[in-house]
Amino acid sequence: MTSAPGLPTIVICAPEHADVLGSEFGRYARDYDLQVTSTAEETTQALQRLRAAGTQVPLVVTESRLPDQHVLRAMSQWRSVVPTMRRIVAAHWDLFLADADELRPGLSKGTYDAYLLMPRGVRDEEFHSAVTELLSDWGATVPAPEVATMRIVAPQPTALTAAIGDFLDRMGMPHHLLAPDSEEGRALVAEAGDTGFPVVSALGRGTFVPTAVRDVAVRIYGRPADIDVGSVVDLAVVGAGPAGLATAVYGASEGLTTVVVEAEAVGGQAGQSSMIRNYLGFPRGISGMRLAQRARNQAIRFGTRFFTGWPVTELVPGSDGQPHRLLTEGGEVRARTVVLASGVAYRRLGVPALEDLVGMGVHYGTVVSVARETEGSDVVVVGGGNSAGQAALHLARYARSVTIVARRPLAQTMSSYLIGEIRYNDVVRVCEGGSVVDGGGDDRLEWLVVRDAAGVETRHPAAGLFLLLGADPQCDWLPETICRDDNGFLLTGRDIPKHLWRDGLPPANLETAVPGVYAVGDVRAGSMKRVAAASGEGASVVPLVHAHLATLGD
Repeated sequence: MTSAPGLPTIVICAPEHADVLGSEFGRYARDYDLQVTSTAEETTQALQRLRAAGTQVPLVVTESRLPDQHVLRAMSQWRSVVPTMRRIVAAHWDLFLADADELRPGLSKGTYDAYLLMPRGVRDEEFHSAVTELLSDWGATVPAPEVATMRIVAPQPTALTAAIGDFLDRMGMPHHLLAPDSEEGRALVAEAGDTGFPVVSALGRGTFVPTAVRDVAVRIYGRPADIDVGSVVDLAVVGAGPAGLATAVYGASEGLTTVVVEAEAVGGQAGQSSMIRNYLGFPRGISGMRLAQRARNQAIRFGTRFFTGWPVTELVPGSDGQPHRLLTEGGEVRARTVVLASGVAYRRLGVPALEDLVGMGVHYGTVVSVARETEGSDVVVVGGGNSAGQAALHLARYARSVTIVARRPLAQTMSSYLIGEIRYNDVVRVCEGGSVVDGGGDDRLEWLVVRDAAGVETRHPAAGLFLLLGADPQCDWLPETICRDDNGFLLTGRDIPKHLWRDGLPPANLETAVPGVYAVGDVRAGSMKRVAAASGEGASVVPLVHAHLATLGD
């Protein structure tokens, strides 16, 4: 079975049930070429031909039993041919339960992405929802978007164009990078007045020349001063990571007028994760960007207003019934209650030669938006947490080799499911007890020096360095009346010194020493530092907000 040439190709290995799977995937024939094979070897050859021809392969689907090879070995081999494609095992209903125990461990090792029951009739939307999820995930990370909401014109990549691209990726906004001498590029440069680069054209927002990422954010999302200066909102949330988003969803859904102010892109550090596999309710995993944008849309549905690209520079606590004030360079927000969910920022490596190359091969946190640029190259990920593990596995789809450099054994800092996937992936290697001490290149990163546990320094070629070094809270803008621990994290509830308790009673569980100001998520001392825990705290703080508002009256 084939469709129009030049389309991405879905390969279906169906030795026994080609009629069923071929018919089911017929609904995709408009947008994808379909190729049906009958053995593992035939599938391998088909994938090799497609790759040699430069044809994109988003998905391979196979029955659970093959005549010439065990399906898990076949999947591993196919992954080595096309690392970026998603992989499904579709078991016939007579074999689904019989094969499940043997095949499902392959999911935890990353051998394949979904174990599904082959459809038994027409319109099996549960089956196709899994297929479209995986195709959507592939489409967001591999090919250039068919329809771009933003266009960027620049003669060559720069740190600014990389930062703008990363912001747009994290906000879920597809975009194209155009050359100035292209027909479309020339038209946009002229429209912007030929005043420099990069030129950005935003759908419905005109064409302009930004000097910082904030200019792009403001053009799309506005500024806090857009709020009626005479109004006071019930709830202002600082930060749009999982904790802040959960606060916004639950607060707005319960009738509170809610505003969220975010310094960077919605999603925080979690929004940069290429794939979160242990978040409740997403058995096939979900990217941090998709999780964040779904939560943002959910909050907007209930009436939340978002202002992105505006760091809060000062919190002025209210007194005598006056509202709290959040100051930004784009205006201020006045609120009866404030939830601090500003999260943490990655620590800097502190190597001057590498700091000078940030955005030009050296990246803090950013993976998804630049992973495609690492194809065929050697890259290094520094860090030992879950974010580092997720980044390494995502980069392994593109890079020739990925080295994780971690100061401590991964077993002390990383979830076991990620360690299992890393051990199974022959593209990724681990250097425990190591550190990156030097690096450089002409205009962009070309080499690194890694010091191993024995103190031996080795120079390696490297086209990418991804730094996920642990994190520090960003709380310098807060007043001293909001207490911190020795590491700068915010104290809440009973952790606040007793001499600051009111009438001998501690503040509420998530409340700071300032009444009506709360802290949730990673910025809070003693928090779990996990996406699900942050979301839970964001939901849990809303009843405390209601209780405080009740004490204020009208």
